[in-house]
Amino acid sequence: MLQLETDLEGKQAYFGQLKSSIQRLGYSIGGNWDYHKGSFDNVLWREAGETIYLRLPFEVLEGDLDHQEAYIRFQTPYVIKHVVNVGLDRDENALLTSSGFNQFQEPLDKDGKIEDKNRWVHAGEQAVQEIVRFVH
Repeated sequence: MLQLETDLEGKQAYFGQLKSSIQRLGYSIGGNWDYHKGSFDNVLWREAGETIYLRLPFEVLEGDLDHQEAYIRFQTPYVIKHVVNVGLDRDENALLTSSGFNQFQEPLDKDGKIEDKNRWVHAGEQAVQEIVRFVH
């Protein structure tokens, strides 16, 4: 995991407005959300079962995350690498993995070693700057 130094940390926004704005940039809600915290995730790079994500974690200040009016505050963004098994699955999920990639499987390594750290820190910081314009 590579923590990023950006202007996003501490910024606040309404969840619903921000979500609809940044979905067009490829962001989605991270899978580990609950009613009081979550993250927006975006793929920076993907190849052969390795994916490098930009993660924008946040906490809910008002409301619950399942409502558009929830008010959120961003925490420190970071870059993380997940490594998954790209082989074909021969069990009951074979239909999901016919492409060789099961998007629902648990990563083999949720925090894989990131090579060329400067490259990914720079890419992450640039991507975060696109988001800063949507928050205050």
